[in-house]
Amino acid sequence: LAFLVAVVALLQAASAFAPQMCTRGLSRASLSSTCSPFLKLAPRLGGCRLSAPSNRRSLALPALHMVDQGMIRRLEDTALQFEDLTNQLGDPALANDTTEMLRVTRLRASLESVVTVYNEWKEANSELEGAREMFQEAGDDAEMREMAREEVKELESRIEKMEEELKVLLLPKDPNDDKDVMLEIRAGTGGDEASMIWCKDLQDVYTRYAKGQSWTVNIMDESDSSVILQVKGDSVYSKLKYEAGVHRVQRVPATETQGRVHTSTATVAIMPEADEVTLKIDEKDIRMTTARSSGAGGQNVNKVESAIDLLHIPTGIRVFCQQERSQLKNKELAMSILRTKLYDKMLEEQQAEQRAARGAQIGTGARSEKIRTYNWKDGRCSDHRLNKNFPLSDFMGGSIDNMIQECIFKDQQELLAQMSDQAADRLINFRLSDFVGGSIENMIQECIFKDQQELDLVAHLTEMSDQVSCSSSNAHCACIPFAVGARTVGNASHDPWPNSS
Repeated sequence: LAFLVAVVALLQAASAFAPQMCTRGLSRASLSSTCSPFLKLAPRLGGCRLSAPSNRRSLALPALHMVDQGMIRRLEDTALQFEDLTNQLGDPALANDTTEMLRVTRLRASLESVVTVYNEWKEANSELEGAREMFQEAGDDAEMREMAREEVKELESRIEKMEEELKVLLLPKDPNDDKDVMLEIRAGTGGDEASMIWCKDLQDVYTRYAKGQSWTVNIMDESDSSVILQVKGDSVYSKLKYEAGVHRVQRVPATETQGRVHTSTATVAIMPEADEVTLKIDEKDIRMTTARSSGAGGQNVNKVESAIDLLHIPTGIRVFCQQERSQLKNKELAMSILRTKLYDKMLEEQQAEQRAARGAQIGTGARSEKIRTYNWKDGRCSDHRLNKNFPLSDFMGGSIDNMIQECIFKDQQELLAQMSDQAADRLINFRLSDFVGGSIENMIQECIFKDQQELDLVAHLTEMSDQVSCSSSNAHCACIPFAVGARTVGNASHDPWPNSS
């Protein structure tokens, strides 16, 4: 009885805050968040049942600040997978299969950062629990309480940062991020300035950047108006994919005699490399012809038809290769370029569908999109996706990693915002094997928890609306910003506010 009297007193005190809390225009989600302390403190009275705490939340791990229980399950699954991969690397039989060993090693390396941060997060939560216990046990010792309070504050800050990092690490990863790329630079508008000078400048920039990243660069094909570079290294596509698009330059070119500023463009295409396993090409779809190579090469280019001209009939894609002195090597190079272009075309179609569903992001990655403008007069490089300027000297020197990191960060923020928008209305997946085996308690507890939240919110908003007295006659019920529709319970329907408008 004393407990119930105390609860009633708390409710009466809480009602004083209702006019400030329930203002017009407050959304249902924000109202639920604002009223959560009252929902926890105020069990339903007047003949209704008391709200017992749901055992659905009784987990061994402490409650997260920003990460939900679904993310904890994902982290636990990742940790188990990492442990299994580690055990596989210790298997002597794996050493005989080089391809499988390389696959396991790469997969384990991709999970290592997630598992490391997750283990640090669990350790920090354990320390936080100990610090809170020390604070409670300190009693009247002011110095001990202050020391425990500082430790709790520091640990909470660390945990919050680690949770933000975990959310980024668990974002969906592009399956092509670890692939090598074919980087194609093709001249656009601007005549000789675009084809002979600007394309060469971009080639030098990306070559310098690749060397700074310890990547290897090989020229696969080169002509007067275009060049194709093969870039190999660690996670090349994950960074260079943000360079795809139209690069526009505004300057007085070396070919100009009257000092006028010209505008020239070049298109950069970043194509992840595809091997024969990733993409198979039917020999019937290819028409191959040979020709004599042009340029330096002595008597060999005049006598031997070493150049290869491939035409993919279904798509009309044509590849001409004369880099090597051997016809066989040129054919291998031409097939590699053709396979990569076909794979890039397939990816472009898939990404177009994804962009339509996802909306605007860090540019479309389409080759027709103008991503940057380089202004020689002002010495600036303007990224139109970021709406931000960078020093032109840094770009020309190959220091473009800061621009790429800005794009990666913004792309991650877009993904996080999209996941946050979908979180309130998302579907929760469970293992089919658990259901078939009769393990449905977790599903039932999820439903009980959600149902309890909705009923508590409706009941306590009703109580507050009964307690609030409005001084103005035309202000009745103005503190309720939305109407809750009829809710079906069993076979009956009832309106929680039958007399409200």
